[in-house]
Amino acid sequence: MFTVYYLDGKNVLLNQLRSSVPNEGEEVRIKGRKGKVTSVTSVEESKIHVQVELESVNKAKLAAEDDKKKKKKR
Repeated sequence: MFTVYYLDGKNVLLNQLRSSVPNEGEEVRIKGRKGKVTSVTSVEESKIHVQVELESVNKAKLAAEDDKKKKKKR
C-alpha cells in the first residue's frame, strides 16, 4: 500500500492510501476538477508525491451562463 499525495504546486489537494501509483500523463479527477499527472516522485518507501496540473475554470463565463438561467417573475 502506498500513501499518495496529490500536489498542485506546493498545495496538497488530496491524500490517498492506494494499492497502485498513478502514471505520468494519466487523467485524474480531484474534488470534481479534471487534471493531468505531470510527475511522480517517491519520497520514502511508501510515500509518493504526484504533481497534478488542473484545468483552469473561467468563473466569468460560468457567472454569465447562470444569469441566462435565472428569470425574474413580476
